[in-house]
Amino acid sequence: MAKENVLVTGGAGFIGSHLCERLLKDYNVVCLDNFSTGSEQNINHLVQFPNFEFIRQDLSKPFDLEKIAELAKFQINVKGFFAIFNLACPTSAKNFDAHKIATLDSNALAMKNVLEMVVKYKAKFVHLSSSVVYGGRDKMSGKVKEDEEGIVNHMSPRGCYDEGKRFAETMVATYHQFYKTDCKIARVFRTYGPRQRLFDGEMVPDFIVEATQDKNLVIYGDKNFNTSLIYVSDVVDALVKLMEAKNDIGAVNIGSDVDLKLVDVAEKIVKMTKSKSKIEYEKELPFITQLALPNIKKAKDELGWMPLVRLDDGLKKTIDYTLAHKELLGV
Repeated sequence: MAKENVLVTGGAGFIGSHLCERLLKDYNVVCLDNFSTGSEQNINHLVQFPNFEFIRQDLSKPFDLEKIAELAKFQINVKGFFAIFNLACPTSAKNFDAHKIATLDSNALAMKNVLEMVVKYKAKFVHLSSSVVYGGRDKMSGKVKEDEEGIVNHMSPRGCYDEGKRFAETMVATYHQFYKTDCKIARVFRTYGPRQRLFDGEMVPDFIVEATQDKNLVIYGDKNFNTSLIYVSDVVDALVKLMEAKNDIGAVNIGSDVDLKLVDVAEKIVKMTKSKSKIEYEKELPFITQLALPNIKKAKDELGWMPLVRLDDGLKKTIDYTLAHKELLGV
């Protein structure tokens, strides 16, 4: 237990579980999650490690990690936390309405509770924000830079997420200004890879499952739906680099700046799985929209980071994972 302690909130989620796995190489990792959209399956392989501990916790409710018996071995009351990563926020394309209040709580109450820990332990802090703070692609032209203010309809059905993410960033900035905290913001763009939820409108994993069963691949939109896709390991690399970056770096775009037609991605998956599936289109869902494309010059210049995993390689890894875990995934 000589290693420093790191806390990952939302650590049982898709990106969070990959981040925990990466951090275990160098740190003691405390993972908090309430499984609202995360999964116990995502972290089952991590519980065998003595320097990993999972605590089920709703972050919007009061809690004190120093009083939890399972964490005594990490001596939090003495060592505190070297770094805190906040990834806690429900994300569900098809079940978005069911999580609206929890989304508000995550972006306000939970955010404040996490930031109070940052102040208490004088921890480095990385907050996982989203490209939604810029608004949809229809409102933002070209590749957006971090100084773009964005246009978001805060009264829309998805305002609790879009405007909530903006407010959460405001909280991070305010704590940084007032308490001089070491805070960074990662604006993450559309990400894919192993452990994404199935049958929830996440597109790439659903395409893979549908293709392996020779079912039609459903695109929620039309043939002109464009997006960028970044593989999860590239995102994790960026988050670790951001933790180590200078304090005043501000928000940083983390994503791929390569524009893709979603139908081309779907057809690529059909070909890679040797499927007989066809492509069909359905009405766009409120939570699956065309997002802005990132300008990643700041990440390249100040973090020395850029996406390394090619789309074909990332899709192959995701397909291989899905096929290897069919029973576990309920496919």
